[in-house]
Amino acid sequence: MSGFDPYSIVHKPIVSEKSYKLMDEGVYTFIVADSATKVDIRKAVEQLFEVNVLDVNTLVRKGKRKRNNRKGTWSTKPDRKHAMVRLAEGQKIDMFEK
Repeated sequence: MSGFDPYSIVHKPIVSEKSYKLMDEGVYTFIVADSATKVDIRKAVEQLFEVNVLDVNTLVRKGKRKRNNRKGTWSTKPDRKHAMVRLAEGQKIDMFEK
């Protein structure tokens, strides 16, 4: 697996009230590459943060429609893929902690 780059899989963490509430249960949320599979996401998170991942859930958030007030036309923001990663009991990712 010489061509595997975890930084191209995991783009950035999602910081919201819901994601902070899930952190208490050991679940961390990331924006990931659209083409990433659950296995890719598991390997990338384990390699980046040196933790054990129990399971990975993914979802695709559809982009919102936005209206251009000047021209009256509509455009669409891009879709984003989210991954919710559950860690083994007692493990945590320190960069998220308050």
